[in-house]
Amino acid sequence: MIFYKTDEQVELMRISALLVSETLSEIAKILRPGLTTIAIDKLANEFILDNGAVPSFYNYQGFPHHIITSLNDVVVHGFPGKEELKDGDILTVDVGVIKNEYHGDHAYTFVIGDASDEILNLVKTTKESLFVGINEAVVGKRLGDIGFAIQNHNEKQGFSVVRDFVGHGLGKSMHEDPQVPNYGKRGSGLLLKENLVLAIEPMINLGKKDVFIEKDGWTVRTVDGKASVHFEHDVCVKKGKALILSDYTPIEAAEKNNENLKYIG
Repeated sequence: MIFYKTDEQVELMRISALLVSETLSEIAKILRPGLTTIAIDKLANEFILDNGAVPSFYNYQGFPHHIITSLNDVVVHGFPGKEELKDGDILTVDVGVIKNEYHGDHAYTFVIGDASDEILNLVKTTKESLFVGINEAVVGKRLGDIGFAIQNHNEKQGFSVVRDFVGHGLGKSMHEDPQVPNYGKRGSGLLLKENLVLAIEPMINLGKKDVFIEKDGWTVRTVDGKASVHFEHDVCVKKGKALILSDYTPIEAAEKNNENLKYIG
């Protein structure tokens, strides 16, 4: 069932989404080689609790951590752990919070130190494709228009779009209808109406599109061991132009000020 929000509910969701953005910016301030992802998880949990919210992911269908940290060839749902970050790593951090009964949920991929031009182009293209997709999230368009735009932008660069995991609706539940694929045909799928809130999240691979799930039942990796990148925004469908509820501005500011990170505009 699809839930269209009132303007008041959208504003509550914006508060949740912006707390996720602030959490990601706090993480961006401390990222460096030698840091463990479990330390990032601890910091994020404390920051979320201190701001009057709770982590969406903790114990969600048994997920054992507060945030998701997906490193290099991990597409999504990576566990924070004791492994130390290294120069050249790419790390996607996905954060969810519940505040005022509503979820915020988005992700950002960071480049630790120096990475190859190929990896930097993957990060740049995936990030661009998120906004290309968001441009289609307007009244009168269809879901397939979002997916087509994202798919086309990435495949023109020779990258592949993950099919097994997609974006989703967002509200009082973290995963609401409809599903939001990052691939599709123009003019196909659900007709977009005002105040539908979506988590749009391209997951793009350097190599093949195929993935597998590890024995832990969560961690999703590329089948060929090549890198994957994931960006995500919380978006409200509006007339003429989509309303982005989350905000990359503080994350990018922290990224630019951290000499251990490579900023990708």
